[in-house]
Amino acid sequence: MRTKLIVANWKMNYSVTEALKFLAAFHREINEIENCEVVFCPPFTALYAMEETLEGTPFKVGAQNMHWEDSGAFTGEISPFFLKEMGVQYVILGHSERRQLFGETDGEINKKLMAALHQNIIPIVCVGETDKEHKEGKTFDLVNLQMKKALEGQNKTDLPNIIWAYEPIWAIGTGKNATPEQAQEVIQSMRKELSKTTNAPTAETMRILYGGSVSDEKAKGFLKQPDIDGFLVGGASLNPQKFAGIIRATQRPQ
Repeated sequence: MRTKLIVANWKMNYSVTEALKFLAAFHREINEIENCEVVFCPPFTALYAMEETLEGTPFKVGAQNMHWEDSGAFTGEISPFFLKEMGVQYVILGHSERRQLFGETDGEINKKLMAALHQNIIPIVCVGETDKEHKEGKTFDLVNLQMKKALEGQNKTDLPNIIWAYEPIWAIGTGKNATPEQAQEVIQSMRKELSKTTNAPTAETMRILYGGSVSDEKAKGFLKQPDIDGFLVGGASLNPQKFAGIIRATQRPQ
């Protein structure tokens, strides 16, 4: 049985002060969780304060990105070693905004994935298609290719530790989202592809999330799908009430 995972991607929002105010409001909504993991991914500047505040709670902290080298002349970058030393347990890799706005390539994502696994930081690897690619019927081929390129050269014993997030780019920040059935179809295809890279039993243990204008109202419909193991949440994760509502959707019988 795969444990549900809800990840808050705050992107470039919330200062340290604002992050701590959010947590105070969030804890008034929800303090305990069952059969579910919750990870907050704030900006780098808030990671340490979030780690300290969430210590002793069931909630965890992740980073939104990282470099693939432990140190060096990489101005403005963050080392996976630094994240590990701070106690960060998760990292988002290959988010569509990193790919589209900052030109991040499949090769760079591959190197970041290898570095995260080396540091025992759990990677959340994002894949997904644009609106144009979606309309041209390229979704399955493109998503599978992104996964294949991410996995090239990786140690096979590490593969079960990877979390995947299917985020249709046309649904991010647009208010649109794939239907639960559409998302299930793509994620089911991803699991089949993973079974070829690893094996069927291992693929069945790997968690695959959906991301794309996730809301508390729509969460239950997605969670009813057999292959969807949780969410990568953007805008709704900035609202403590809405984010708590998404978490609550995992706590009730579906």
